[in-house]
Amino acid sequence: MEDLVAILVPIACGCVLPIMIVWLNIRKKINETNQRTQIVLAAIEKNPDMDIEELMKKISPKKKLLKEKLLSKLLWGSIITFLGVALIGFCIVQAFVGGMPTAALQQFSLFGAVLSGIGIAFLVNYYVGKRMLAKEIEAEEQLLVMQAENK
Repeated sequence: MEDLVAILVPIACGCVLPIMIVWLNIRKKINETNQRTQIVLAAIEKNPDMDIEELMKKISPKKKLLKEKLLSKLLWGSIITFLGVALIGFCIVQAFVGGMPTAALQQFSLFGAVLSGIGIAFLVNYYVGKRMLAKEIEAEEQLLVMQAENK
């Protein structure tokens, strides 16, 4: 029984879980699109002279600004790096204190190193993106200010 669990848990975490996450995200987007379609159809039935483009702009999801995307990368990079470093620190403490098998310590420390690497990649992506997209972010902010003034 333990051998079966030892085989099924990694398969579930590595294969089934990512597939379920992707499926749920796609299903959510399809439902949102269907709801917007129903709203537009109901609006057309009630008032055929309505400006459809304006209605679509109002009910469509707002696109994230470049600055928001970059800040999201900074947030996730910080969280994932912290988790990786904390896991490596836990492994170091357990190595000195004892009480944990060496194989498990090696696996946990490897997982912590992978987490730290992913988090550092997010942080590097944030800093490089911030530097490269500085002009686009400034232009986006000016466009938002102009739109706010026109309203």
